[in-house]
Amino acid sequence: MARRLLTGVLLVGGASERFGSPKALARFEGETLAERAWRTLGDACDERLAVGKRGELQLPFDVLDDGSDVRAPIAGVVAGLRAAAHDVCVFLPVDCPHVTAEVLRTFGAACRDAAVTTEGPLPGAWGGSSLPVLERRLRQGRLSLLHTYEELDVATIDVEPTLVADADTPEELARLLS
Repeated sequence: MARRLLTGVLLVGGASERFGSPKALARFEGETLAERAWRTLGDACDERLAVGKRGELQLPFDVLDDGSDVRAPIAGVVAGLRAAAHDVCVFLPVDCPHVTAEVLRTFGAACRDAAVTTEGPLPGAWGGSSLPVLERRLRQGRLSLLHTYEELDVATIDVEPTLVADADTPEELARLLS
């Protein structure tokens, strides 16, 4: 079977309220979280996009505005799916520094409407087939990606939890470094 073409989408639109400063610019092993995630997406995917709120962050790559006043991952997933050149997108939140290219490719290969971990919907893969459901839920203000599972064909991937751990505070980021 031919390898599936993937679009990698870096999610940088969070408010970073608990972190206290923009997470994307926090340093991790000699690079910013944004640079690290962008590199990982480049290793795994045929196309890369960064989605967030245009003009909020100075990053070494362009950020596509998610076109929403909402600060929720669903807004970035919808914008990424709309802009992607490929039918399957792997989505990587900027605060998941241990995700590997192999993990992202695994999500992409398993994606039907979506492929997620038991830990949650992100990081994960979402297919173009999920876009109508996600757009409707975003319009309705129903922002949880978890609650879309009942409407979609979702594959659950068993991934080592440390690989998909995120950092919502500087202390959590420090723990991920150790």
